Amino acid sequence: MTQSFLEIGLRTELQRALADSNYANPTPIQSQAIPHLLNGRDLLGIAQTGTGKTAAFALPILQRLAAAAAKPRPAETRALILTPTRELAIQIGDSFKRYGAHLGLRHTVIFGGVGQNPQVEAMRRGVDILVATPGRLLDLMNQGHIRLAHLEVFVLDEADRMLDMGFIHDVRKVVAALPKQRQTLLFSATMPAEIADLAARLLKEPVRIEVTPQATTVERIDQKVLFAPVADKRRVLVDLLRDPVMNRTIAFTRTKHGANRVAEHLEKAGIAAAAIHGNKSQSARQAALAAFRAGKLRVLVATDIAARGIDIDGVSHVVNFDLPNEPETYVHRIGRTARAGKDGRAISLCAPDERAYLRDIEKLIRRKIDAADAPVSSRASAAPVQAPLARHAEQRRAAEPRADSQRPPSEGQRRRRRNRGNSNRGAQAQGKRAVGGAHPPN
Repeated sequence: MTQSFLEIGLRTELQRALADSNYANPTPIQSQAIPHLLNGRDLLGIAQTGTGKTAAFALPILQRLAAAAAKPRPAETRALILTPTRELAIQIGDSFKRYGAHLGLRHTVIFGGVGQNPQVEAMRRGVDILVATPGRLLDLMNQGHIRLAHLEVFVLDEADRMLDMGFIHDVRKVVAALPKQRQTLLFSATMPAEIADLAARLLKEPVRIEVTPQATTVERIDQKVLFAPVADKRRVLVDLLRDPVMNRTIAFTRTKHGANRVAEHLEKAGIAAAAIHGNKSQSARQAALAAFRAGKLRVLVATDIAARGIDIDGVSHVVNFDLPNEPETYVHRIGRTARAGKDGRAISLCAPDERAYLRDIEKLIRRKIDAADAPVSSRASAAPVQAPLARHAEQRRAAEPRADSQRPPSEGQRRRRRNRGNSNRGAQAQGKRAVGGAHPPN
C-alpha cells in the first residue's frame, strides 16, 4: 500500500494534474491497482462507482500512452474504455481530460442519442483514448468509422451493469474485434456467473483486487423506512425536504412518468428539482446533472437506468420514492450517498403493496431496516416525519423563520381563497342562467 501518489512513480505531468485537482493520496483501489497496471498486468477489479476506480485505470493508461511515441492511425484508438451509459462515458472522458491535461493526448467520447457526424469526424484522424457505449460503438464499427486492430488497452467498466441492461451480447461483439495482444481491465461491482465467465475468457493471469464490498457500503449508510400509502408519498417527500440537511438528494422512481410527476410536484412546492430518464434528451439530462452538481437543484429525480453510472460527490441523501422490485438495485441506489468512505443516509417510502420488496431487501443486506409510519396529516408534519430519521434532532431549527416568499399560506388564507373561488363560480353560474342557461362542460 502506498501513502501518496508520489510513491507510485507517475510522470511529472500526471503529478501536476493531480495537484491541480487537489489529489494527494490514492484510494485503496488506486494504491493497489496502479503499480500492477504500470507493469502491464491484466486486472480484475471488484469495485463500485465512488471508490476511485476511474483514476485507477486512467492514470496508468495515460502514462503508458505518453511513454510511447506511437500516434493513433486514422479511425483507430490506442485505448478503449467501454461503459454502459452515456453519463458515465462523459464523466470518464472528463477524467481523462483532467488527468491528461499536460500530456497532449487526444481523446473522444461516443454514445447514442445524438447525431453521429461529430463523433465520426473526431475519429477520422484517430484518437489515443476512446470512451464509448456499446451500441453506438458497434454502429460506427459496422460503418467502418472505427477500427480496433491496433488497440493496446481495453477497459470493460461496470460489467455487471452491462449484463443488467442487456448489453452483454454487444460487449461480446466488441471483444471479438479486439487484437489478441493487449492489456485488459475488467471492473464490476458484483460478480455474477456470466461476468465471471466473461472475465475468465478476457483476462490473462489477472491481478484480482477487491475493495469496498457491497455489505461494507450498506453498513455505512443510515437506512430508514417510512410506511406511507401511495397517495401520500409526494406529500411525505415534500415534508422530508423541508429539512435543509437534505441539500443534495437523489430520489428514485420506478417509471419515467413517475419521475416527471414527482419533479413537477416538488417544483410546485418550491423545491428546485429536475427529472432524468430515458425520454429526456441528452442535453436536458446533462443540464440537469450540471445544475445538481452546482447546487442549483436540491433534488434529482431519476429512474434506475438513467442514473446508472452517475458519480456525483456530496449526495446527502438517497430517497427510494418507489422501492425497487430487485433487492440488488436497492444496494446500487443507496450506494450513491456513501462515496469514498463517507457515511450516507437513505430513506425509503414503502406503500402497503411494496412490503414484499422490503422483505427481499432486508434478506439481501442481512439486517432489519428501522421503520416508522409517516404522519397522516399534511399540516405541521415536517417534524414528525423527520423525528424518526434524524440523528441529531435537537440541533434542528424546526421553527426557523422563512422569507415571506417561501412561507406557505396559513389555513385561514387557504380558506379565504376557497371562499373567494366559490363566490366567483357562483356569480359566473348566475350570469349564465341570466342569458339562457349554463353551457355544458367541455
